[in-house]
Amino acid sequence: MPNLFRTIQLAMKSLMLHKLRAGLTMLGMVLGVSSVIAMLAIGRGAKEQAQAQVLKLGATNIIVRSVKPPPESAVNSGGASVLRYGLLRKDYDLLNKTIPTITQAIPIRELTKASRHRQHDITARIVGCTADYLDINHLDMAQGRFITDDDRKQKKNIAVLAAGTADELFQYENPVGQSVRVGDKFYSIVGVTIPRQASAAIGGSMSGQDYNQDIYIPLETMRVRLGDLNIDRTAGSFSSEYWELSQITLRVDSQENVVETANVIRESMKQNHKTDGDYAIVVPLELLKQAEQMGIIFNVVLGSIAAISLLVGGIGIMNIMLATVTERTREIGIRRALGAKQRDITVQFLTETIVLSGTGGIVGILLGLSTKFAFAGVRSIVENFILKGGKAGSDFAQMFSEMRPEPVPWSLPLAFFISVSIGVIFGLYPAMAAAKLDPIEALRHE
Repeated sequence: MPNLFRTIQLAMKSLMLHKLRAGLTMLGMVLGVSSVIAMLAIGRGAKEQAQAQVLKLGATNIIVRSVKPPPESAVNSGGASVLRYGLLRKDYDLLNKTIPTITQAIPIRELTKASRHRQHDITARIVGCTADYLDINHLDMAQGRFITDDDRKQKKNIAVLAAGTADELFQYENPVGQSVRVGDKFYSIVGVTIPRQASAAIGGSMSGQDYNQDIYIPLETMRVRLGDLNIDRTAGSFSSEYWELSQITLRVDSQENVVETANVIRESMKQNHKTDGDYAIVVPLELLKQAEQMGIIFNVVLGSIAAISLLVGGIGIMNIMLATVTERTREIGIRRALGAKQRDITVQFLTETIVLSGTGGIVGILLGLSTKFAFAGVRSIVENFILKGGKAGSDFAQMFSEMRPEPVPWSLPLAFFISVSIGVIFGLYPAMAAAKLDPIEALRHE
């Protein structure tokens, strides 16, 4: 044990003679270890974020959405070109009544309309829905109440405002009890929802949703007052689209029946649709499994990239130690002449490489643990200069701003072990080369 301490002291003393060179050599290991920890932390954060987005849709839910086909799919109706697509009410009836594993079916219809209150006007997403919409989308009420089954059955002219919509239209007023104009129709406001964070896009079938710019009205009221035909007149252009439902969210009785039920839904939808080009079926459970697999691949790829940094650091250590052996050839000759064995010379130089790589590994771990704080600074820039700069619709920016990197516990000892191992592997050859020097030739070296 005393010999070990003495060897470490000699190694530290030798390294301190060339502080800058030792520091630069160690820097390669520091960056390598910290990048391994940081990459795995970011990979874990991305994986958890993707899984969280999918889980918001519900692991026992199946979502069927209307998909707008190309404009050339429009058909001529009464001299006007009408684009017909999407889900039908008979699709809702078919799925709800004929598939026994479905416990709940929630239809909605969405469209964009100009909305106004006095001098304030915005373009809002109008959502025709049922009372179940509140629960399935994890919304809460800030004031008043949400739509009820009686509102839908009686086709009441009422509306619930999302938090952002209420702020823009009413600003410092209390919206509840007042009215809002949607298109050319007026609706009495019965409630306002609590702000909810927007969701990022899921795969290629679900676009990002901003729940703070909505106006909710009973589904049957939307059918009576706004109809199924949406006509868009803009300067120099005219277009008309016909669709009945935008989405049907189906709840399955158990997670084990989700995949089988999804297959039955795919077959059932063929009864009312010649092709599947105007609708998409999203199965969150399948997306969750894909997210887990992608997370593993993501970690492997990022870990491999970071491992290259460690390899480069190891090559730097070997290069420096070979140069050190050349510089200290006369010292090696003196030690051999005084009775040092080849093993002693090997241990001395190998200890120096281990001290270099081990110290670099410790500093790298400390730097890697600061990943979430550094990422928080980058996230702040994204939120303040990108999301607030008119690019809030960017799904990547939205997901990036919500990501929370968290260091993987097992990555800390693994990165340190790899750094020390690389130090041993790349330091072994220079140490053996030093030990094999001929003592007589070493003493003659100038």
